[in-house]
Order: sequence, then C-alpha cells, then structure tokens
Amino acid sequence: MSKKKELAKNTIIIFMGKVCTQLISFLLLPLYTSYLVTEEYGFVDLITTYVTLIVPIITLELEMSVFRYLVDCRKDKEETKKVFSNNFIILLFSLLIFVIGYLIVTCFWKFDYRFLILIDIVICTFSGNFLQIARGVGRTLDYAISCIITGASTILFNILLIVVFKLGAFGMITSIALANGLGAIYLFVRLKMWRYIDFKKKDKKLIKEMYHYSIPLVPNGISWWIVNVSDRTIITAILGTAANGIYAVSNKFPTILSSLLGIFNLSWSESAALHIDSPDRDEFFSDISNTVTKLFTCLGVGMIACMPFVFPLLVNHSYDDAYYYIPILVLGAVFNVIICLYSAVYIAKKMTKQVATTSIIGAVINIVVNLGLVKFIGLYAAAISTAVSYFVMMVYRHFDLKKYMMITYEKGLLIKTICIFIFAIVIYYQRNLYLDILSLVVVVIYSYWMNREFLKTSMNAVFHRLKSFKKS
Repeated sequence: MSKKKELAKNTIIIFMGKVCTQLISFLLLPLYTSYLVTEEYGFVDLITTYVTLIVPIITLELEMSVFRYLVDCRKDKEETKKVFSNNFIILLFSLLIFVIGYLIVTCFWKFDYRFLILIDIVICTFSGNFLQIARGVGRTLDYAISCIITGASTILFNILLIVVFKLGAFGMITSIALANGLGAIYLFVRLKMWRYIDFKKKDKKLIKEMYHYSIPLVPNGISWWIVNVSDRTIITAILGTAANGIYAVSNKFPTILSSLLGIFNLSWSESAALHIDSPDRDEFFSDISNTVTKLFTCLGVGMIACMPFVFPLLVNHSYDDAYYYIPILVLGAVFNVIICLYSAVYIAKKMTKQVATTSIIGAVINIVVNLGLVKFIGLYAAAISTAVSYFVMMVYRHFDLKKYMMITYEKGLLIKTICIFIFAIVIYYQRNLYLDILSLVVVVIYSYWMNREFLKTSMNAVFHRLKSFKKS
C-alpha cells in the first residue's frame, strides 16, 4: 500500500470513530443551550477544560510515549509486552500519587462536585492511555469503535441525566465520565491487555527512555492548554462565568475544524513516524502539507460563509453575542492546521524539546495579548489572543523546520488564502442576507476550484471501491 493510500485509509477509519466524540459537543449544543443557563454551562466548560490540563500532567504525557514506542516494536511481541508492562507500571504509580495529593488538597479546598471530578480525571486518564495503545499496536479499527461507543454513550447519558432527570452540571460531568469509562473498558477487553501486562518485565532503562521522550511534551501540553484555555480562566475571573458561557458557544463552531484536524492528525502522526526516513520524504511531506492546507482553509472559510444561516438554528437567542467571535477563532483554527502538520514532523524525529519551545512561545503571547486587551474589548481579546498566538507559532515552526526538512507550498497559495478570508469575514459582519448568499456561492466555487484534484481523486477511489464491492 502506498504512503498516501495508507494515510487515507487510517484517516477514514479514525474519522468514523472520532467524529462521534470530537463533534458530539457540537451536536449537543442545542440541548446544552436550552437546558443549561449561561453560568452553569460556563462552569462545566471550565471544569472540562481543567481536566484536559490535569490528565497529561498526571502521566507526564505517557500516552504519547507509549504510542511512539509501540509503533517501533509492532512486529516484536516481547518488546511490545515490555512497553505495555512498563506503561502500566508508570500509569498506576502516577495515578496513585495524584489521588493521594488530590484528596489531601480537597480536605482544605472544597468546591462543587470535587469527588465526581476526581473520578472523571481517573477514567479519562485510562481512556486516553488505552486509545494511544490501540493506535500504537495498529488496531485503528478498534480505536474507532471505542470512540463510537464513547460518542453514542455521551448522547444517551446527556439526554437521560440532563433532559429526563434534569441534573444540570452534575449530569453533564457524570455523562463524560461514564462514556469514557465504557470506551476504555471496550479497548481493555478487545485488545486483551491483561495478556501483555507482566510487572516482572519492569525495565528502568526503558522507563527512563519513555520519560525522556514524554517529559518535554508536558510543557508543550501546558502551553497548548494555556493557548486554548487560559482565555476561559481570564474571562471567568474578569468578566464572569456568564461571559465564559458565551465564549464557550463561540468556540464550539471552530472546534469542528479543530476536531477534523485532530482526526487527520492521529493518522498523520503515525504516517510521519513510519516514513520520516524515506528517500522521498520531502516530496511526500510537501504533497500532504499542500493538500491538507488547501482543504482545511476552504473548510474554515466555508464555515464562516455558512454561519449566518446555521447559527440561528442551533443556538438559543440568549447566546446571540457568541456570533461575533466565531470568524476570529476560525482563523486561529486554520493557523493551527499548519502547526499540527509541522508538529508531527518533530514528534516523528523524536524532537519533543523543539515542540515544547515553540508552544511555550505561543502560550506567553496568548496570555500577554489577552490580559492587555480584555478590559478594553472584552471577549474579542480572548479570540484575538488565540489567533495571534497560533499565527506566531505557525511562522516560527515553518522557519525552524527548514533546518531538518524542506516543505514547499504551491505558488500563490498564501495570497489566494488571504484574499478569500478577507472577502468572507468582511461580508460576515455586515449581517445582510443577500451578501451572505453571495459569500456562500463565491466560497463554494473557490473551494471546489482549489480542491478539484483532491475531490477528483477521492471520487475515483470511491467509485473504484464500489465497483470492486459489486463484483465481489
């Protein structure tokens, strides 16, 4: 199988699964905005955000390390068993230390749902680790099925606990924990993980190597959290939880783009790791970078063009102000596409320190811009700081990566992208129906023209697959 076909196959399988979890919050948006007041939704969003920070810190980004090391030893059963076993040793020890520390802290600092949040953190830690194990051993389909189970369970538990039993914030946090637990149990049983766990295979040298790989990713993870989430903390502290609820709704739409990127990036990071030393490496990476950049920039500008028609249908009128921050956040999400493409190269070359350095730069810029502007322009400060920090990270990584690899882009791609974004954003803020229709038509035509080769290749592959299926 060619490198591009292998990447496409893995992306499609992962998409089938991850779309159920990554886009679930978007599909449930009408439910949240109807049954939760802005303060309540803002509180849950803040808690969920802090959980995403805490989980990687607990394990020192172990899940990324176990994925990378399992990729290298897929054909060696004994080595796989050794990585499995040492992964569980580190995981259980890390969780034990965290739980003890958490219980001590909460004896003095009491807050709502503290024990439920602890359960949620522990379950999410196991879930994230098991998902990366599935990817590392090449069980992409099981990875996708686990995500589907988690996504479907989230919908069912949310409807049951929020709509039927009206448990509000408590119901939403409980739903997340239960859904992730079911997904983790599926993977543990399906992959028969107990067969690979042997605590006698403890290897201090391997543990040290895995930590050497993963520890630089911790400041990287914290920096990404700061870029993505410090906005919510600053908003809550200065403008209040209701404002954070508004901002959280604004973020749901660009999150669709980020979620699709995350789905692709899971398979892309695997392909990058497998082919980083290939003779045609530069050509392959340039080809993928051009295709993905064109596709995601068109998805981003298409989202902006569609929003005047979609937003009123999905969002309760009490969240109307969220409309104005969406284009800026979408622009930041597009910058993030390039960042993630480059990040996979660093990870593949096991250069995690460079990943951390660039992320820290972005985090510092995000906080400075946000704090400097929030009192003057309110929620716009959070959106602008996110876009600016992503832009700086994108530019920095582009030039830094030239030391190790030459990725080239199509001539004129940058100018075309800037022009279509300016066109769509200017019309977006006019809030004029006829101009909105014009914008949508122009963006659709532009998107087709820019991605015509990709669409043609994709359609031919689908038709070929269907023809083969009929013959069989």
